Amino acid sequence: MISSLASALGKFPTVALTRLSTPITRVERLEQACGAQSRGIRIFVKRDDIGDIGSGGNKLRKLAFLLGQAQAERADTVITVGGIQSNHARLTAAACAKLGIACELFLSDMVPIHVAEYRESGNVLLDRIFGATMTVVPSDGDVMAVANARAAELASTGRRAMVIPAGGSSPRGTLGYAQCAQEILEFEAQNATEFRHIVIPNGSHGTQAGLIAGLTFAGQRGARVKAYSVLADRDVTHARTTVLARNALELLGGNPADVDEQVDVVVDGGYRGAAYGIPTQAMVDAVHLLARTEGMLLDPVYSGKAFSGLLADIASDRIPAGADVLFVATGGVPGLFAYRDTLAQTRVTSD
Repeated sequence: MISSLASALGKFPTVALTRLSTPITRVERLEQACGAQSRGIRIFVKRDDIGDIGSGGNKLRKLAFLLGQAQAERADTVITVGGIQSNHARLTAAACAKLGIACELFLSDMVPIHVAEYRESGNVLLDRIFGATMTVVPSDGDVMAVANARAAELASTGRRAMVIPAGGSSPRGTLGYAQCAQEILEFEAQNATEFRHIVIPNGSHGTQAGLIAGLTFAGQRGARVKAYSVLADRDVTHARTTVLARNALELLGGNPADVDEQVDVVVDGGYRGAAYGIPTQAMVDAVHLLARTEGMLLDPVYSGKAFSGLLADIASDRIPAGADVLFVATGGVPGLFAYRDTLAQTRVTSD
């Protein structure tokens, strides 16, 4: 069934933005530090945080399908949306620079952080370096409506603009993570292992939805995937992910009814903190722990919070003894610089 998934994905035009498949590596010093090793739990990390352009990150998978569509439709401008420190916006700007497509970013002022590091450093600085046009939309504005209005304005002058939703999480973009599911299944087959726990952050829902769609199409159950919501609350995240997974599965040629919202869509809302983009101490501790044991960097908004949830699940025995766990590192390292003051303060000490 892996070959069937590969065949279904091959029907869609894509552009090459990073080398695939991304590596999967075991983190043994982290296992020891968090107590997993004593219970026979092995932890692996899929390095979707690395990439060939834009400082890397999981959005490159989605953009490969979305910009493949943009090229097929001869778009000369790509418009997308996100928060001020959007990783997706940064990678869209980088990909468009590589492909020679104009890029316009409409960034919602949705996180109440006003220090200079947050508003001018990190992803914002890289957006400018990659040459994107940026417009900040007030938090009470409809950022997609503004983006669509700009696309209509460009169309009236003879331009061809494509609008990409937040996170690249349309059904087409979500196929990037159906492709990731294919890579995971191939790794399992080649290494005689099975990841019963595939752990990810869930922001705009496409990463989890794509993994579920890909696994389901290949004859696996999506209940293997557990996400920690970092943007919306648990119930909203669960509902939107279910819809997107079904739409992506249908796009592949599968039966959307095969995604069971009660069985296949697993979302934990306990580690988001006060709101999207607002730091938690557990996130800070998780970022420092992985950095000091493995030299790997998590971001403060997505993977840092999800990894804190994984560590809590291990500590509380919610991960059974002897399990193999796969954490999908989704990137966002430039965001660390936007949270400089928060990340400089930590209770974690090096060994």
